[in-house]
Amino acid sequence: MTLPSSAPSSVPSVFPQPVRANQPAARRDLPQAPLLVAARGGTPSHVPVWFMRQAGRSLPEYRSLREGVPMLQACFDPGMLAEITLQPVRRHGVDAAILFSDIVVPLYAAGVGIDIVPGTGPVVAHPVRTQGDVAALPELHPEQVRPITDGIALLLRELGDTPLIGFAGAPFTLASYLIEGGPSRNHEHTKALMHAEPELWHRLADTLAELTLTFLRAQLDAGVDAIQLFDSWAGALSPRDYREFVLPHSAKVLAGAAAYGVPRIHFGVGTGELLTGMRDAGADVVGVDWRVPLDEAVRRLTLPDGPPPVVQGNLDPALLMSSWPVVEEEVRRIVAEGRTAAGHIFNLGHGVLPETDPTVLTRIVELVHSL
Repeated sequence: MTLPSSAPSSVPSVFPQPVRANQPAARRDLPQAPLLVAARGGTPSHVPVWFMRQAGRSLPEYRSLREGVPMLQACFDPGMLAEITLQPVRRHGVDAAILFSDIVVPLYAAGVGIDIVPGTGPVVAHPVRTQGDVAALPELHPEQVRPITDGIALLLRELGDTPLIGFAGAPFTLASYLIEGGPSRNHEHTKALMHAEPELWHRLADTLAELTLTFLRAQLDAGVDAIQLFDSWAGALSPRDYREFVLPHSAKVLAGAAAYGVPRIHFGVGTGELLTGMRDAGADVVGVDWRVPLDEAVRRLTLPDGPPPVVQGNLDPALLMSSWPVVEEEVRRIVAEGRTAAGHIFNLGHGVLPETDPTVLTRIVELVHSL
């Protein structure tokens, strides 16, 4: 596999090349950053807000920059990665940047035959369904994601006091892509393997937990200020199956990142019935999608005689297509519900839809900050 080493000729080189070092980057000290204060259960100067998929298809400047450039090539171009990550910070004034990436980036970097097909999503050349397939999976080494950590170095120069969130897909979601061969509605091959061959499943999930942890540690060593572990497909599971087959492996990833002392956010889609399991996996912040009211999520996440949790969420991204009075009412409701938590990071209940008007996102940021 050959990774792209430079920006396409149509993309101006707006950043100087980062200075590579053998030692991890020094951790930035951002004691007043609202997102980091809220994530630790403190009282920030205002409710922090960022949006999943804020760096992406809803922005005309993103579409212009990405024109003709495949997704994975963009993810491995340091200058392009940095520019795309910065675009929503400049435009919206959000309280955090999220590293522009994709769930399958570490698989691709390690050498797995995988590509992102427009209109379809990740497609695996050879699905992983046997002991031999699992044994043949390559390890990920930090140098294989050097273009990404170089991009992080560029970003840290430009972001000032705005935190940078690192990103990785959770082991279950990576496993589902590998087993199904691509996106799946029912995850039938994945569930069949989990139940019929649990030993093989756990071997695969542990392999992917190691790969994910290597990817996150590379980002943390490069200096990201927080991380988010994203489990796109975990909502397809029952609470029992989640605890047996998924929780131990997500917990391994989150525990492996604990020593860095940065907030760890854990988010999944359709995971209202799995919130306590996601809490027990060790996250500092649990992301909540739009299906569960935020105050109800806080109730579910609070341990008996324990402090309230820190939550992230949870405006329905589809409502961004509605009129501003509707959006404003929902934003105010969610901020009010978030006050029941020890800390609240305002976000959507999933990613920004491509058809979203960017000016609506800017207005939401202004409104949340005013509240």
